[in-house]
Amino acid sequence: MTGPAVADGGLAGHLDGFVRAIREAGIPVGISQAVDAAEILTVVDLLDREQLRHGLAAVLLQRAAQRPTYDVLFDLWWPLSDRPRTTVESDADGDADGEPGESTLDVPGDDGIDLAARMREQLLQLLLEGNPEALRRFAREAVEMLGRGQPSPSGQSFFSYRVLRALSPDTLVAQLLTGLLAEGDRGGLAEQVARQTIRERLTALRAAIESEVRRRTAAEKGRDKVAKNAVRPLADQVDFLRAQAGDLAELRRAVAPLARRLAVRLSARRRLGREGRLDFRKTVRASLGTGGVPVVTHHRPRKVHKPELVVLCDVSGSVAGFSHFTLMLTQALREHFTGVRAFAFVDTTDEVTRFFRPGADVVDAVSRIGREADVVGFDGHSDYGTAFEVFADRWASAVGPKTSLLVLGDGRTNYRQPGLPVLADLVRRSRSAHWLNPEPQRLWGSGDSAANRYGEVIDMVECRNAAQLAEFVTTL
Repeated sequence: MTGPAVADGGLAGHLDGFVRAIREAGIPVGISQAVDAAEILTVVDLLDREQLRHGLAAVLLQRAAQRPTYDVLFDLWWPLSDRPRTTVESDADGDADGEPGESTLDVPGDDGIDLAARMREQLLQLLLEGNPEALRRFAREAVEMLGRGQPSPSGQSFFSYRVLRALSPDTLVAQLLTGLLAEGDRGGLAEQVARQTIRERLTALRAAIESEVRRRTAAEKGRDKVAKNAVRPLADQVDFLRAQAGDLAELRRAVAPLARRLAVRLSARRRLGREGRLDFRKTVRASLGTGGVPVVTHHRPRKVHKPELVVLCDVSGSVAGFSHFTLMLTQALREHFTGVRAFAFVDTTDEVTRFFRPGADVVDAVSRIGREADVVGFDGHSDYGTAFEVFADRWASAVGPKTSLLVLGDGRTNYRQPGLPVLADLVRRSRSAHWLNPEPQRLWGSGDSAANRYGEVIDMVECRNAAQLAEFVTTL
């Protein structure tokens, strides 16, 4: 199955490299899991690639969201065999006419029929049959014949878009529907099922082509280099400043449990058990019935501490991705604090708590803040000094001894006054204060960044992704 790829360091060394790659991609793998993975190699059929894929996934993965990353790395470390197909294998796939070692595809002959047209015909038949293994082998040979780019000094390049452009699989939908549906089935549930089947098979074809391109590129340039470029970071590793629309749903799922833990850390109730302070008078009075011995103690009713939270969010364009996350975090925190007040600012500040009613959609809240909130007072560029002053003037009572203050922004002031005295006063009056910064710490203080100066008066924490947010919550 993977002879050339495995032979260099042996099967154990190959597995070790695979586990290391998974760790580097952000998937935590402990020593016990690595040992279990080695055990898997002794109980599965190593010639059955899909059995190996699922067996290793069962012991190495903890969440379904990690599976796409795992599949990409598995295809790089355990590629399809380069050995030619035998007649027996062809028979198993329903292609008994092939000779040992021959390609399963027709090649253009003297009749001048275009290669792409011939391959489209065979692709149509394979999509109708729905054999996954046959489709993967077709993808391998399609990349070989249609995906080559111009040779370069660094080696031969292959491109998936060349293959897909030549085959145009999306144009086969009508023919596939005709082949999958019986006469008179159009328009009903049968057609819906057929369309879904077609979508799944076309998706599998594209994935197989991309996997084969990655395999060939890895053979030319090395697996490690390809893995760094081909593997998308996990949701909790995506930088907030670079988050795409497709990452937001996964980020919401990651943020919700972190918000619960953050709420617990920030509230920090006193651990006095179920009872309040000792009621000395009642205890002494009760002890008179037992000869002055306080067998039973009495306590005052415990005063339940109601945690309060004030969130100051930078929503300027330079941190658009992070501001979406911060407002998402604000919405999640609101469900765990009795009093959450949210304030947004660009070059002035406005309270935006009203946009985060229970059950409110974050995307809708972000768009409403842009339309309705008074966060731009001059030129629309970040002005932290003015924003802090406006907040302190208009909402001075918002921060008090029971309040936790959370500032969210990159600390870039556009060379304007940073408002350090105002921030220092807010920190002094609050119960606790933290600043989450989406920029790498190495950039703090560079250019117009005042992050290092802010860090002198408030606890400044690098928070570029959900993983760092989890670390912050853990260390609180």
